[in-house]
Amino acid sequence: MKKLVAVIATFTLLMSSFGAAQDAAFNSCKLADAKGKQSDATLIFRDGSKNIVIRVADRDLAVIPYDNLDKFSYEYTKHHRVTQGAIVMVASLGAGAIVMLTQSKSHWLYIDYREQNATRTLVLRMDKNDYKKIIDAVKTHTGKDVEILGNAGKDKPKSTAPTDTQTVAAPSPAN
Repeated sequence: MKKLVAVIATFTLLMSSFGAAQDAAFNSCKLADAKGKQSDATLIFRDGSKNIVIRVADRDLAVIPYDNLDKFSYEYTKHHRVTQGAIVMVASLGAGAIVMLTQSKSHWLYIDYREQNATRTLVLRMDKNDYKKIIDAVKTHTGKDVEILGNAGKDKPKSTAPTDTQTVAAPSPAN
């Protein structure tokens, strides 16, 4: 009897772990609205129902079927920490100046999708520790590549091999 209970418990545990493996959730995102205000958000990839869910404050703000996704884009922005430096400068002039000279980097994911024949875009600010995992999860769960915009593509080392978009000059014939 004990073996039967152990087998059932193991089977139940394995089945629940397979169900959890289908979903990927990232809690370290912020959803930006049209006015620039950011709210804590959770990005969830649900492979069982083939949906992306954006959850804000325990409420599903957007449920986007994988079939309605048009594209994903990634970009990062840099800005000097002027405001933070001014605050620190009250306590220490030197430390505040140093903080003002440093830059912070924000990682952004743009999700373009269709909803009732209208094109919509969601903008998520990703945590610096999770943005690579989220970009990988987009490819893994939706099968779509993430387009790299602006400065984000400049940090990558340049390859000497030509890519699909590069043209290679043919050697000119000797006269």
